[in-house]
Amino acid sequence: MKLESNGILINIRPFNERDAIARVFSHDYGIISGMMRGAIVAKKNRPLVGQVGSMVWNARLDSQLGIFHWEAEKNLAVPIMAFQQRLACMNAAFDLLNTLLPEREEYMTLFDETMILLNALGQGDAKAYLTWELNLLRDLGYALDCTKCSGCGTRYGLTHLSPRTGRAVCADCARPYINKLYSLPVNLNVTLRFLESICMQQGTQIPNMRRMLKIV
Repeated sequence: MKLESNGILINIRPFNERDAIARVFSHDYGIISGMMRGAIVAKKNRPLVGQVGSMVWNARLDSQLGIFHWEAEKNLAVPIMAFQQRLACMNAAFDLLNTLLPEREEYMTLFDETMILLNALGQGDAKAYLTWELNLLRDLGYALDCTKCSGCGTRYGLTHLSPRTGRAVCADCARPYINKLYSLPVNLNVTLRFLESICMQQGTQIPNMRRMLKIV
């Protein structure tokens, strides 16, 4: 079996003294795991988290781990690394992709949005992270709708968000359930609560990098 695509290297960890297990968020196949031969000892073209490049993944059987051939084209993490907040955003995004996306399922739109995020972080726009996280929730089936009240349909005076439906609620409709709703506007504290719920349903925990993330 052979898969070819462009991708973002979002995780790499040692397997032995020479090789590493890597995870690539690919444009055509979503998350793919595989072995990178010689990645630990490479002196030239060493695979690094944040690189964008072309990948070829080969395995004899679909169920096998497979072997990557990775050709990095650019490291989008370079302009991010020197800034703690921007780096935290990148790491949180990669950890969420690692934790929540199933392997080998297409997320082409989210891939493009992740590229947009990395470029924005490289240009100093850490606030772009919230938009990316809302897009992640959308692709996980938790699209938030803040356009009108889920109770009466008004588009004015929206003050809260339902944790069950992800839809906005106006002040009048929210009053009887005020202690069960999230306050608007949507921020990282609100999206964190949705992400924690998704992680709980999947039997996992929210990544620490995301739990600690704050954008001022």
